Amino acid sequence: MSVQVFAPAKINLTLEVGRPRADGMHPLQSVVVFADIGDIVTAEAGDGLSLRITGGFADQLSDGDADNLVLCAAHALARSVGVQANAKITLEKNLPVASGIGGGSSDAAAALRALNDLWGLGCGAAQLQAIARELGSDVPVCLAGMPAWMTGLGEVWTPMRAPAFAAVLVNPMRELSTPLVYREFDRQGLGGDLSRFETPQWRDRTHALSDIVATDNALTAAASALVPDIAVIIEILRNDARVEHAAMSGSGATCFALVDDLPAAEALATDLRAAHPDWWIIETELGGA
Repeated sequence: MSVQVFAPAKINLTLEVGRPRADGMHPLQSVVVFADIGDIVTAEAGDGLSLRITGGFADQLSDGDADNLVLCAAHALARSVGVQANAKITLEKNLPVASGIGGGSSDAAAALRALNDLWGLGCGAAQLQAIARELGSDVPVCLAGMPAWMTGLGEVWTPMRAPAFAAVLVNPMRELSTPLVYREFDRQGLGGDLSRFETPQWRDRTHALSDIVATDNALTAAASALVPDIAVIIEILRNDARVEHAAMSGSGATCFALVDDLPAAEALATDLRAAHPDWWIIETELGGA
Protein backbone atom coordinates (compact mmCIF):
# COMPACT_ATOMS: atom_id res chain seq x y z
CA MET A 1 0.00 0.00 0.00
CA SER A 2 1.20 3.49 -0.86
CA VAL A 3 -0.30 6.81 0.22
CA GLN A 4 0.53 10.07 -1.54
CA VAL A 5 -0.32 13.50 -0.13
CA PHE A 6 0.21 16.92 -1.72
CA ALA A 7 2.01 19.52 0.43
CA PRO A 8 1.10 22.95 -0.99
CA ALA A 9 3.12 26.11 -0.64
CA LYS A 10 1.80 28.46 2.05
CA ILE A 11 1.61 32.15 1.19
CA ASN A 12 1.24 34.93 3.76
CA LEU A 13 -0.86 37.52 1.95
CA THR A 14 -0.47 39.75 5.01
CA LEU A 15 1.86 39.51 8.00
CA GLU A 16 1.80 41.77 11.05
CA VAL A 17 4.39 41.16 13.77
CA GLY A 18 4.39 42.55 17.29
CA ARG A 19 7.20 43.30 19.69
CA PRO A 20 8.80 40.24 21.30
CA ARG A 21 7.13 38.89 24.40
CA ALA A 22 8.96 38.25 27.66
CA ASP A 23 10.03 34.85 26.29
CA GLY A 24 11.48 36.46 23.17
CA MET A 25 8.78 35.11 20.85
CA HIS A 26 6.85 37.41 18.53
CA PRO A 27 3.04 37.52 18.34
CA LEU A 28 1.71 37.80 14.82
CA GLN A 29 -1.39 38.17 12.67
CA SER A 30 -1.47 36.85 9.14
CA VAL A 31 -3.83 35.92 6.33
CA VAL A 32 -2.62 32.63 4.88
CA VAL A 33 -3.65 30.93 1.64
CA PHE A 34 -2.28 27.91 -0.20
CA ALA A 35 -0.95 27.53 -3.73
CA ASP A 36 -1.59 24.83 -6.31
CA ILE A 37 2.14 24.06 -6.44
CA GLY A 38 4.09 22.26 -3.73
CA ASP A 39 5.94 19.17 -2.56
CA ILE A 40 4.63 15.59 -2.53
CA VAL A 41 4.93 13.15 0.36
CA THR A 42 4.55 9.42 -0.36
CA ALA A 43 4.44 6.81 2.41
CA GLU A 44 4.52 3.05 2.06
CA ALA A 45 5.03 0.07 4.33
CA GLY A 46 8.58 -0.59 5.50
CA ASP A 47 10.71 -1.98 8.29
CA GLY A 48 11.86 0.93 10.42
CA LEU A 49 11.56 4.51 9.32
CA SER A 50 13.38 5.89 6.28
CA LEU A 51 13.24 9.07 4.23
CA ARG A 52 14.28 9.47 0.60
CA ILE A 53 14.31 12.95 -0.92
CA THR A 54 13.84 13.53 -4.64
CA GLY A 55 12.78 16.50 -6.77
CA GLY A 56 14.37 19.70 -7.99
CA PHE A 57 15.49 20.86 -4.54
CA ALA A 58 16.56 17.49 -3.12
CA ASP A 59 20.19 18.63 -3.02
CA GLN A 60 19.30 21.25 -0.40
CA LEU A 61 18.30 18.56 2.11
CA SER A 62 19.81 15.38 3.50
CA ASP A 63 18.00 12.03 3.62
CA GLY A 64 19.68 11.24 6.93
CA ASP A 65 18.80 14.48 8.72
CA ALA A 66 16.96 13.38 11.86
CA ASP A 67 15.67 16.94 12.32
CA ASN A 68 13.76 16.86 9.04
CA LEU A 69 10.18 17.76 9.93
CA VAL A 70 8.82 14.82 7.94
CA LEU A 71 10.69 12.38 10.19
CA CYS A 72 9.78 14.41 13.28
CA ALA A 73 6.12 14.20 12.26
CA ALA A 74 6.34 10.44 11.79
CA HIS A 75 7.90 9.91 15.21
CA ALA A 76 5.41 12.28 16.90
CA LEU A 77 2.41 10.52 15.36
CA ALA A 78 3.71 7.05 16.23
CA ARG A 79 4.50 8.14 19.78
CA SER A 80 1.07 9.70 20.30
CA VAL A 81 -0.80 6.49 19.44
CA GLY A 82 1.75 3.97 20.68
CA VAL A 83 2.75 2.29 17.41
CA GLN A 84 6.09 1.56 15.80
CA ALA A 85 7.21 4.14 13.24
CA ASN A 86 7.60 1.76 10.30
CA ALA A 87 7.39 3.41 6.89
CA LYS A 88 9.36 4.24 3.78
CA ILE A 89 8.72 7.91 3.06
CA THR A 90 9.61 9.74 -0.12
CA LEU A 91 9.62 13.53 -0.18
CA GLU A 92 9.49 15.06 -3.64
CA LYS A 93 10.99 18.48 -2.93
CA ASN A 94 9.69 20.93 -5.52
CA LEU A 95 9.82 24.08 -3.35
CA PRO A 96 12.99 25.96 -2.39
CA VAL A 97 14.18 25.35 1.16
CA ALA A 98 14.04 28.10 3.83
CA SER A 99 12.07 30.32 1.47
CA GLY A 100 9.15 31.68 3.49
CA ILE A 101 6.44 29.57 1.89
CA GLY A 102 6.04 26.93 4.58
CA GLY A 103 7.62 24.03 2.70
CA GLY A 104 8.90 22.14 5.73
CA SER A 105 5.73 22.73 7.72
CA SER A 106 3.53 21.66 4.82
CA ASP A 107 5.68 18.55 4.33
CA ALA A 108 5.23 17.66 8.01
CA ALA A 109 1.47 18.14 7.77
CA ALA A 110 1.35 15.96 4.65
CA ALA A 111 3.36 13.27 6.46
CA LEU A 112 0.86 13.25 9.34
CA ARG A 113 -2.01 12.76 6.93
CA ALA A 114 -0.21 10.13 4.86
CA LEU A 115 0.92 8.04 7.83
CA ASN A 116 -2.46 8.32 9.58
CA ASP A 117 -3.90 6.67 6.46
CA LEU A 118 -1.05 4.19 5.87
CA TRP A 119 -1.08 2.95 9.46
CA GLY A 120 -4.90 2.88 9.62
CA LEU A 121 -4.91 4.96 12.79
CA GLY A 122 -8.16 6.82 12.24
CA CYS A 123 -6.92 9.92 14.08
CA GLY A 124 -9.38 12.78 13.75
CA ALA A 125 -8.65 16.40 12.91
CA ALA A 126 -8.41 17.49 16.55
CA GLN A 127 -5.86 14.80 17.44
CA LEU A 128 -3.73 15.55 14.38
CA GLN A 129 -3.90 19.27 15.15
CA ALA A 130 -2.57 18.61 18.66
CA ILE A 131 0.38 16.69 17.22
CA ALA A 132 0.95 19.40 14.61
CA ARG A 133 1.28 22.04 17.34
CA GLU A 134 4.21 20.08 18.79
CA LEU A 135 6.06 20.26 15.47
CA GLY A 136 6.00 23.98 14.75
CA SER A 137 3.82 27.07 14.67
CA ASP A 138 3.00 26.77 10.95
CA VAL A 139 2.22 23.06 10.91
CA PRO A 140 -1.38 23.31 12.25
CA VAL A 141 -2.53 25.70 9.54
CA CYS A 142 -0.70 23.66 6.89
CA LEU A 143 -2.53 20.57 8.13
CA ALA A 144 -5.83 22.39 7.52
CA GLY A 145 -4.69 23.62 4.08
CA MET A 146 -7.40 26.28 3.75
CA PRO A 147 -7.49 30.11 3.82
CA ALA A 148 -6.98 31.11 7.42
CA TRP A 149 -6.35 33.93 9.87
CA MET A 150 -3.28 33.05 11.96
CA THR A 151 -2.72 34.54 15.39
CA GLY A 152 -0.71 33.80 18.54
CA LEU A 153 2.73 32.70 17.38
CA GLY A 154 1.07 31.33 14.27
CA GLU A 155 -0.19 28.15 15.90
CA VAL A 156 -3.74 29.54 16.36
CA TRP A 157 -5.80 29.73 13.19
CA THR A 158 -9.36 30.41 12.16
CA PRO A 159 -10.86 29.52 8.76
CA MET A 160 -11.82 32.53 6.67
CA ARG A 161 -13.26 33.36 3.29
CA ALA A 162 -10.76 34.62 0.74
CA PRO A 163 -10.93 35.03 -3.03
CA ALA A 164 -8.69 33.03 -5.33
CA PHE A 165 -5.75 34.96 -6.75
CA ALA A 166 -3.59 34.26 -9.79
CA ALA A 167 0.00 34.88 -8.77
CA VAL A 168 3.67 34.55 -9.61
CA LEU A 169 6.16 33.41 -6.97
CA VAL A 170 9.76 34.64 -7.20
CA ASN A 171 12.73 33.54 -5.11
CA PRO A 172 16.32 34.76 -5.69
CA MET A 173 17.64 31.31 -4.74
CA ARG A 174 18.92 32.52 -1.40
CA GLU A 175 18.02 30.54 1.72
CA LEU A 176 16.93 32.78 4.56
CA SER A 177 16.84 31.72 8.21
CA THR A 178 13.68 32.77 10.03
CA PRO A 179 15.51 33.29 13.38
CA LEU A 180 18.03 35.57 11.67
CA VAL A 181 15.20 37.64 10.17
CA TYR A 182 13.56 38.07 13.57
CA ARG A 183 16.92 38.97 15.10
CA GLU A 184 17.33 41.70 12.49
CA PHE A 185 13.71 42.76 13.04
CA ASP A 186 14.48 43.32 16.73
CA ARG A 187 17.80 45.01 15.97
CA GLN A 188 15.95 47.53 13.81
CA GLY A 189 13.48 48.15 16.64
CA LEU A 190 10.51 47.10 14.53
CA GLY A 191 7.22 45.73 15.76
CA GLY A 192 4.41 47.33 17.68
CA ASP A 193 0.96 46.69 19.04
CA LEU A 194 -1.21 44.54 16.81
CA SER A 195 -4.17 46.71 15.94
CA ARG A 196 -6.67 44.07 14.82
CA PHE A 197 -7.45 40.76 16.43
CA GLU A 198 -10.63 39.70 14.65
CA THR A 199 -10.69 37.58 11.51
CA PRO A 200 -10.85 39.78 8.39
CA GLN A 201 -14.21 39.78 6.66
CA TRP A 202 -13.47 40.33 2.98
CA ARG A 203 -16.60 41.21 1.02
CA ASP A 204 -15.06 40.62 -2.41
CA ARG A 205 -11.77 40.55 -4.31
CA THR A 206 -11.49 44.35 -4.41
CA HIS A 207 -11.93 44.61 -0.64
CA ALA A 208 -9.43 41.80 -0.08
CA LEU A 209 -6.82 43.41 -2.33
CA SER A 210 -7.22 46.76 -0.59
CA ASP A 211 -6.69 45.14 2.82
CA ILE A 212 -3.66 43.17 1.59
CA VAL A 213 -2.02 46.30 0.17
CA ALA A 214 -2.68 48.28 3.37
CA THR A 215 -1.30 45.56 5.66
CA ASP A 216 1.71 44.19 3.71
CA ASN A 217 4.48 42.21 5.49
CA ALA A 218 6.16 43.59 8.60
CA LEU A 219 9.28 41.44 8.13
CA THR A 220 10.19 42.85 4.72
CA ALA A 221 12.68 45.48 5.89
CA ALA A 222 14.51 43.02 8.13
CA ALA A 223 14.64 40.30 5.48
CA SER A 224 15.76 42.78 2.81
CA ALA A 225 18.64 43.90 5.02
CA LEU A 226 19.89 40.30 4.98
CA VAL A 227 19.04 39.52 1.35
CA PRO A 228 18.91 42.79 -0.66
CA ASP A 229 17.55 40.89 -3.68
CA ILE A 230 14.17 40.85 -1.92
CA ALA A 231 13.78 44.61 -2.23
CA VAL A 232 14.94 44.40 -5.86
CA ILE A 233 12.34 41.74 -6.67
CA ILE A 234 9.51 43.65 -5.01
CA GLU A 235 10.46 46.84 -6.87
CA ILE A 236 10.56 45.02 -10.21
CA LEU A 237 7.18 43.42 -9.58
CA ARG A 238 5.50 46.59 -8.34
CA ASN A 239 6.74 48.50 -11.39
CA ASP A 240 5.08 46.02 -13.76
CA ALA A 241 1.67 47.28 -14.93
CA ARG A 242 0.25 43.74 -14.82
CA VAL A 243 0.88 43.41 -11.07
CA GLU A 244 -1.90 44.44 -8.69
CA HIS A 245 0.27 43.98 -5.60
CA ALA A 246 3.66 42.48 -4.77
CA ALA A 247 5.08 41.59 -1.37
CA MET A 248 7.20 39.06 0.50
CA SER A 249 5.77 35.87 1.97
CA GLY A 250 6.60 34.83 5.52
CA SER A 251 10.17 35.60 6.50
CA GLY A 252 11.33 35.46 2.87
CA ALA A 253 13.00 35.30 0.55
CA THR A 254 10.10 34.30 -1.72
CA CYS A 255 7.99 37.18 -3.01
CA PHE A 256 4.60 37.03 -4.71
CA ALA A 257 2.87 39.13 -7.34
CA LEU A 258 -0.93 39.15 -7.55
CA VAL A 259 -2.30 39.55 -11.07
CA ASP A 260 -5.69 39.55 -12.78
CA ASP A 261 -5.80 35.97 -14.08
CA LEU A 262 -3.72 32.89 -14.88
CA PRO A 263 -2.83 33.95 -18.46
CA ALA A 264 -1.42 37.18 -17.01
CA ALA A 265 0.51 35.15 -14.43
CA GLU A 266 1.93 32.88 -17.12
CA ALA A 267 2.99 35.84 -19.27
CA LEU A 268 4.60 37.63 -16.33
CA ALA A 269 6.46 34.48 -15.25
CA THR A 270 7.73 33.93 -18.78
CA ASP A 271 9.07 37.48 -18.99
CA LEU A 272 10.69 37.29 -15.55
CA ARG A 273 12.39 33.97 -16.33
CA ALA A 274 13.86 35.45 -19.50
CA ALA A 275 15.22 38.47 -17.61
CA HIS A 276 16.34 36.61 -14.47
CA PRO A 277 17.25 32.99 -15.32
CA ASP A 278 18.96 32.46 -11.95
CA TRP A 279 15.76 33.09 -9.96
CA TRP A 280 13.10 30.52 -9.12
CA ILE A 281 9.93 31.78 -10.80
CA ILE A 282 6.59 29.99 -11.11
CA GLU A 283 3.01 30.93 -11.86
CA THR A 284 0.29 29.58 -9.59
CA GLU A 285 -3.23 30.03 -8.29
CA LEU A 286 -3.68 30.84 -4.62
CA GLY A 287 -6.78 29.01 -3.43
CA GLY A 288 -9.79 30.79 -2.03
CA ALA A 289 -12.80 29.51 -0.14
